[in-house]
Amino acid sequence: MAVSPLAALHRKLFDETDGVKFSNLKDRLLKKHAADDRLAVLDILTAYAREGQLLHWRAFLMSDIVQLAEANEHTAFFAWALGQPELAYRAVDGMLKSIGKEAYAPLVALATAENAKLSVRAKAVKSLAVFCRQPFDAGLPYDPGHWKEEQLRLEAVQAWQRDAYPDGAGHAVPVTHAALDEPRTPLEKAAARLEKKLAARRKKEQDLAQPSNWLTIASAADMAGIAQRWALPEQYRRFLACHSPLRVFIDSQQYFQGLSLYGAAELVKGQYGYAWDPVSGAAIAGWPEQYLVIADAGANPYCLDLGAIAGGDAPVYTAEHGMGAWCFERHADSFIDFLNEIALAA
Repeated sequence: MAVSPLAALHRKLFDETDGVKFSNLKDRLLKKHAADDRLAVLDILTAYAREGQLLHWRAFLMSDIVQLAEANEHTAFFAWALGQPELAYRAVDGMLKSIGKEAYAPLVALATAENAKLSVRAKAVKSLAVFCRQPFDAGLPYDPGHWKEEQLRLEAVQAWQRDAYPDGAGHAVPVTHAALDEPRTPLEKAAARLEKKLAARRKKEQDLAQPSNWLTIASAADMAGIAQRWALPEQYRRFLACHSPLRVFIDSQQYFQGLSLYGAAELVKGQYGYAWDPVSGAAIAGWPEQYLVIADAGANPYCLDLGAIAGGDAPVYTAEHGMGAWCFERHADSFIDFLNEIALAA
C-alpha cells in the first residue's frame, strides 16, 4: 500500500537528525498540509514536541502549534507542556487560546511558582495581562524575557484572582493632537506624513503597555523643563509640544542602523554622552554648545543649531561618532526639512 505524502513527511521528521534538514521538512509540512489537514499536522507537531529526538526543535515547534491550534483543542497537551521547563513559555499562550479564562488559575499558579524559570513566570503575567486587559504589564518591556523578578507584580495578580478574575479596561491609547488629522501648516503636514507611516507600523505590531511609534502631546512639566534649558526655534518647540515622539524608531535603508527621534520626555537625557557627561552632568569638551541633539542613528547625532535660528526654524547638522573629534556636516536646512526626510524614509 502506498504511503501518503503526509505520512511520509511524518516519518521523515521523526527520523531526521540534522537541524537544518528538519527545519526544511517542517516548513514543507506546514506549507503543503496545514491548510487542508490542520488537525493531522497538529497531531504530528504535538507528538514531536512530546518525544522528538531534536530537543531544541521540540521547543521551537511550540510557536507553530499555538498558531495552528483553535479553541478547545489540545488542552491536555498544553497543560502537559506547561509543566515542561523547555516548553512552558509558549504553552502559556496555548492554554489561553485553548481554554480561555479556564487557564487563569493554572497560569496564576505558574506566575507565583518560585521554582519556575523567571522568563516563564513573566510570560504568564504578560499573557494574562493581554488576555484579560489588566495593567499587570504597564510600562514593562514588550518581551517578558527581559523582566526582572520585582517587576512581576504578583500582589496585583493575586488580588485580581481573589476578585474572581474581572476583565480590565486595557491600556489607554496615547493622546495625539487634532492637527495630525487636519494639518494646515508646513510643520503639521510634515508631522502628519510621519504619523501616517508610524500608524502603519503600529497596525502591524503595537504593545500599549509600552507604546511605541506615536506622536503625542507632551506634558507641561517636560516642556517647562526644556524651556528652562534652551531657547528653541518655534517650529521645533511646537513639534515637541504637539507631536512629541514617543519611542519613535525609524528603520529604513536610509537609516540602516535605525534612527531614534527624541521626544520631550527624553530630550534632556539625549544630550548625555554628547554635550554632557552622564555621570557628573558636566559639559564635555569639544562639543559645540549651540548644538542640541534631537535624534541619533547608531549613536551618530543629529543636532539643531540653536545659534542659527531664523524664521522660527534652524538647520540640522550631523556627524559620525568615534572619529576622535566631531566633524559636523549640514544635513538639512531646517527642522521641517529634516522631519519631511524622516517621514519619507519611515
